[in-house]
Amino acid sequence: MKKLLITGCNGQLGRALNREYRDARAELINLDSQKLDISSLDSVMQAVRSCRPDVIINCGAMTAVDLCETERDRAFRINALGPRNLGIAAMETGAKVFQISTDYIFSGESKRPYIETDTAHPQSVYGQTKLEGEQFIRDFAQRYFIIRTAWMYGDGKNFAATMLRLSQANDTVRVVGDQTGTPTSAAELAKMIHVLEPTENYGVFHGTCEGACSWAEFAEEIFRQAGRKTAVEHITTEEFAAPAKRPAYSVLDNRMLRLTTDFRMMEWRDALSIYMREIL
Repeated sequence: MKKLLITGCNGQLGRALNREYRDARAELINLDSQKLDISSLDSVMQAVRSCRPDVIINCGAMTAVDLCETERDRAFRINALGPRNLGIAAMETGAKVFQISTDYIFSGESKRPYIETDTAHPQSVYGQTKLEGEQFIRDFAQRYFIIRTAWMYGDGKNFAATMLRLSQANDTVRVVGDQTGTPTSAAELAKMIHVLEPTENYGVFHGTCEGACSWAEFAEEIFRQAGRKTAVEHITTEEFAAPAKRPAYSVLDNRMLRLTTDFRMMEWRDALSIYMREIL
């Protein structure tokens, strides 16, 4: 039976992968950060040599974008050295490796959706360390899939859940309206991984739901689907005044997925409706 090692198994994508593979003929080896410190090469080598997985899916990351600005070394250890260590272990054992990356590797200055071969120019420590993680995978792994995703939500702490919580106590919420991207369901991303995993269709892929919106428009759709009357006040990035710079436009074009597979990600509103039915 095929073995899949999932790091960061208790995050949104890790949980979605466990649901996606529950009826598959595969053994899932779930390791959270308490069981495996991916920033330690010795720990990673010991774990991978012990279980000898066929596939490693790295869902472990430091995703607190603003915190990365002040804890740069920690961000580098988790987001860059972690993938490097998993890549080294995958090379030794012959495992395939999935590295989950982000739209934040791009500057946000594009006027069209980014394709996989566009030049990266991260504007934050988070984006920079995730890009370095991509490069380490390229340097040290041989059979790899790098999947860049964006604005992910699923089982766990996420924007949609936060908006629903805020709507219970507020008639109006203030949300950034001048950043554009694509809300992406962790369940849809897990399906994409399941499609690619048996193949040798290696390389860099963009994996987001289809379509685009601003954070404020995302919030409005959440409230509409939930039947909430909460109003959304559109504010600027400057008014929000977050420590880390975010890309103003980070819509990704799933070009490689579209041209090399028959799988298509759902439109973002449709994927959101499935999530909303599950949690409401």
